[in-house]
Amino acid sequence: MKKVIGREKEIELLHHAIGSDKSELIAIYGRRRVGKTFLIRETFSKEMIFEVSGIPDGSFKEQLMNFHIELSKKYTHPTKTSIPINWMEAFALLGDYIDTLKKSTKKVIFIDEFPWIYTHKSKFIQMFSHFWNSYCTKRNDLIVVICGSSASFMVNKVINDKKGLHNRITIPIRLLPFNLYETELFLKSKKINLDRYSYLQLYMAIGGIPHYLEKINPGDSVPVAIDRLCFQKNGVLVNEFNQIFASLFENSENHMRIIEALASTQKGMLRQELIDKSKIPSGGTLSKTIQELIESGFISEYFPYDKKTKDTLYRLSDEYSLFYFKFIKNNLSSSWTSLFTSRSYISWGGFAFETLCLKHIDQILKKLGLIGIDSKSSSWRNKNAQIDLLIARSDRSINICEMKFSVNEFVIDKSYAENIRKKKSEFKKETLTRNNLFITFVTTFGVKNNAYSNEVMDNEVTMDSLFEKI
Repeated sequence: MKKVIGREKEIELLHHAIGSDKSELIAIYGRRRVGKTFLIRETFSKEMIFEVSGIPDGSFKEQLMNFHIELSKKYTHPTKTSIPINWMEAFALLGDYIDTLKKSTKKVIFIDEFPWIYTHKSKFIQMFSHFWNSYCTKRNDLIVVICGSSASFMVNKVINDKKGLHNRITIPIRLLPFNLYETELFLKSKKINLDRYSYLQLYMAIGGIPHYLEKINPGDSVPVAIDRLCFQKNGVLVNEFNQIFASLFENSENHMRIIEALASTQKGMLRQELIDKSKIPSGGTLSKTIQELIESGFISEYFPYDKKTKDTLYRLSDEYSLFYFKFIKNNLSSSWTSLFTSRSYISWGGFAFETLCLKHIDQILKKLGLIGIDSKSSSWRNKNAQIDLLIARSDRSINICEMKFSVNEFVIDKSYAENIRKKKSEFKKETLTRNNLFITFVTTFGVKNNAYSNEVMDNEVTMDSLFEKI
């Protein structure tokens, strides 16, 4: 068994299923390349009795044949059963096979890429739910794992199903990309020993996707690794963007238009701004597309401090997509070893670092000693100022967070100090808050001590804190 890096909470849930006194139905979903299949195979390597994976774009007959072929492999002597004519027959055959197994310990059935198996009018989901309800729940020794990269399918048609699977999922798991703590663990396990600033740069460009991180070689510097993966001919991430959306979403054009629209700004967008930029009309299609992108981890929504839904801010939160539109798409003849010293790199770095910080709010709270205090994170803006991260606390205090990416200590000068004072004043005047307001800086190497930092900064969080285990 290979060592699974990180995923400690998920592994705990899976181990709980092994020790439970009833059959368990686990639904695990997450974007492409995030490590879902690896996690299940390695965690349940001893308990696995049957595994099948959907065929991308496979027909109803091809999916049934594939299911039958994988099931036939499980018999000591080749089975003479014919290919099932429908999914009721297929799951009945699976039940017959399980009945031949004498051991009393937990047995795992793993159906990977579950959404791919579904075809129109196949009644796949209905027959699967019938198999679970009529067969599996009458036993106490089964773990059925269904897995899929299409988050919208897994959430809408499985987890939130109103019919046969309603409230049947016993353990739902949304598998997210690695955070910085897990990324550092993973890279060090591969003998990639760099400083944390380098790990940070890698994360800002390609995110915490294990499949991408796997392609980095020992001895690579950050510019060399990114250049090889993203800019050289046959680099694994050169054309990954189009493949991601084609594999995850049907009619993915609208998804890509929203991603491209959000990639064009460093401030995020309100819904109306997104409509104007993407040219997708307001309505159900837009809402569904946005929700699918949120569930899949490509964009994030940040609710405003004043809770006005119309002011919900949408940001591109997938690092690779942001990097693709900023550098890869129109720079395939360039070298990253020259691009990473450009002015556009500094501009991109500021927004990418903000995005990274927003994914590591728990680490920020830990550093500030706020883990035990109820708090809510939000955004705020008016026509004169924007705050990307507010932490409103139950102790009548609010942290106004400034997130700054820098290759050295960040320097607060006279002009920037005035900007901070204005932002704080605008927020206080418009919200009429009586809470204490603390200006918090989140930076790579800290804030340089000078008269302006002493005047406007109340506390700070540095890069090392973002690598903390939570």
